[in-house]
Amino acid sequence: MADLGIGTVAISSNDFSRYPADAPEHMTTFAASHGWNFPYLYDENQSVARDYAAACTPDFYLFDANLQLQYAGQFDDSRPSRGSASGHDLRRAAEDLIAERPSPPPWYPSSGCSIKWKTGNEPEY
Repeated sequence: MADLGIGTVAISSNDFSRYPADAPEHMTTFAASHGWNFPYLYDENQSVARDYAAACTPDFYLFDANLQLQYAGQFDDSRPSRGSASGHDLRRAAEDLIAERPSPPPWYPSSGCSIKWKTGNEPEY
């Protein structure tokens, strides 16, 4: 998204005490190995995931300069059994944001691995 003038941040909310591969140091290494040059943060108490009703990894949220939500949805319609990722849905929403027009629904939910909630911290949504 940097090529469109949009800042990016990744946030991991997974409980790494039960899923050690999701520990921040492993995710930082993963991000570096894939050439990600944006901050990768850790949501230790899972409040960010809960506040945004995140359900899986990855979930995508796009905000304007006033921090108003402009898009919440999937990267694209790719799935493990169907083709490669294009990022079409998120890119379209980013282009809408830059053009200062709303990103029209439907916003399809992301598909991925569920968030690994800490025991007793599972949301009720």
